[in-house]
Amino acid sequence: MSTKNAVQGTVAEGFEGVREEFAAVLAEERPGHADAQLAVFAGGRQVVDLWGGDEITGTTLTSVFSSTKGAAHLVVALLVQEGVLDLDREVAHYWPEFAAEGKGALTLRDLLAHRAGVVGADTGFSDEELTDDRVIAERLAAQKPYWRPGTAFGYHALSIGALTGEVVRRATGRTIQEVFEERVRAPYDLDFYLGLPEELEPRVLDILPMDPTPEQQAELVAGAVSPQSVTGIAFNLSGERPTDLVALVNSRPTRAKSPASFGGVATATGLAKMYAAAISEVDGRAALLKPDTIAEFGQIHSDGYDLVVRRRHPFGLGFETYGDLYPFLGAGAFGHAGAAGSEAFADPRSGVAYGYARRRFAFPGGPAPENVRLGAAVLRAATAAAAAGSAG
Repeated sequence: MSTKNAVQGTVAEGFEGVREEFAAVLAEERPGHADAQLAVFAGGRQVVDLWGGDEITGTTLTSVFSSTKGAAHLVVALLVQEGVLDLDREVAHYWPEFAAEGKGALTLRDLLAHRAGVVGADTGFSDEELTDDRVIAERLAAQKPYWRPGTAFGYHALSIGALTGEVVRRATGRTIQEVFEERVRAPYDLDFYLGLPEELEPRVLDILPMDPTPEQQAELVAGAVSPQSVTGIAFNLSGERPTDLVALVNSRPTRAKSPASFGGVATATGLAKMYAAAISEVDGRAALLKPDTIAEFGQIHSDGYDLVVRRRHPFGLGFETYGDLYPFLGAGAFGHAGAAGSEAFADPRSGVAYGYARRRFAFPGGPAPENVRLGAAVLRAATAAAAAGSAG
């Protein structure tokens, strides 16, 4: 590993093993692949703040793709907690136009659990349209679902934030991005933006595209899907110009508008601190979510075969549930990964909040494989620290 790729940053006493694991991860990366950040909070206190690579620093911002959905749905959880939104009300109660094409009985609960069936539009979206949640919502309100709503589920990869965001807008008169800024980002001074101010652009490093080995490329080719399949439609491959996700998030319009499904920009510390604030006291502020809300949103609502990603993919309400993906986590752990490899989650039982960001798009997409090693190292350290604290 080059000196440039050496791990920088700090860890609290007892978390030295996390630094060692992060260093091992970076050492195994090919040249040009190592830019990454790792941050952890435990009991509301930051215990890990690490980075390493060719260009990245601890304050570098990168696009975090679908980790954005965690921020968007933290807003929804707050509004449900306060009685502004009712999980078991029909979406059409808030948004009458959504009832078109047989969607009138779908509840907000089922929408959040990816059961609506409106993963995309028959003719696709332009990149300009994808940056505007209002445009996506208007198009999808009229769209016939790809399965009968409520009978199955599939990842609404590019649409869920626009759909839930329209419910928020109808109920509050504010966009999901505005509520996040006012209720979450600004009070906690988070480096996690749904709408990046232009003056912060110099801190951003563009995401680099996947650089597969020949063997990995063969896997990608063998697993390619029809652009007209449900999967292809969900990832906007069915239109006149199939979407290049990397180019889309690297554009200023996407970073400025931050569509709530995929447009957020953050540091690893921003990701981790948001989840810490959701479940713990942070900076003298009480946890954003009450235990009952945490349990409701982290409870599995959809499980089994995901019609879009074509594998098992459990969902809570707006969040991914992590008991199977990361068996070292406690029941009710929730969060959301991003396509390039970012990961962010809260484990309410241990009090751990985790954030990871990387610049090079990981193979095969979704949470980068190293999150298994890094997360396990974090939980080992947190468990040992808690045991030592109890003994003391």
